Amino acid sequence: MYVKPKQYKFGIALSGGGARGILHIGVLEALHKYGIRPEIISGTSAGALVGAFYAAGMEPLQILELIKSSKITQVIKWRVPSGGLIDLKKALFILEKNIGEDNFSALKKPFYCSVVNLNSGQSEIKSEGKLFQWVLASASIPVIFEPQIIDGVTYIDGGLLNNLPVDCIRDKCRILIGVHVNHNGPEKNITGMKAIAERTFRLAIGQNVSESLAKCDFVIDPPETRLYNTFDFKKADEIFKIGFDETEKRILEMFDSVDLNQVLQEKLKRATNRG
Repeated sequence: MYVKPKQYKFGIALSGGGARGILHIGVLEALHKYGIRPEIISGTSAGALVGAFYAAGMEPLQILELIKSSKITQVIKWRVPSGGLIDLKKALFILEKNIGEDNFSALKKPFYCSVVNLNSGQSEIKSEGKLFQWVLASASIPVIFEPQIIDGVTYIDGGLLNNLPVDCIRDKCRILIGVHVNHNGPEKNITGMKAIAERTFRLAIGQNVSESLAKCDFVIDPPETRLYNTFDFKKADEIFKIGFDETEKRILEMFDSVDLNQVLQEKLKRATNRG
């Protein structure tokens, strides 16, 4: 029986997780160091934001600097909670300024983002048409962020039902890397409403991630992410380093799937170019 070859070698799925999503940037930078550049991307919430910038052609360190220089917690405008505690109008400006054309087709790499149709109660994947509206919808955490009304339909954070969208790209790449930034291991001490809310939200979302993780060839899910909350953007460098170090530490595990000689040649080539 003829089996159609998969179009891309590497794909990467990026989960939601607020500021913890900065970890995705560290993962991408570590992959680049070893000559691995994912060719197809999917993402939810923070993963959708990072994924959109990456698919538009930005290098990981450029994305990191953008997040730090934008002071995202100041860019987001706090408001009276009618539709949500926060709206994302100023975040739209960042997308417009750094990506340019508002269309999936203008991206340099194929990109898919997860959203939830609140009217139908169904998870949806978007990969064509207007780009910015779907990225913002994917990042609209319920209650905290203002929902996005698109063509009369209300959309919210895709993480509610599909926080690691892998099915949309699983059959399109040979090697799928999944990055999960909401580690849900046991925790001894959970005190205070904020900590309880964070833990509850992570556990609820985690129920729709386990099957997705099982479909990945390589998973990054560092337990240190539990030390950071949704709005810890001031700790961007720390979170970035966790993603970078975890990926570099475990990169040898990928050599069953990746041509080791190719990786080492890429590394030698970059060292020669720098010299």
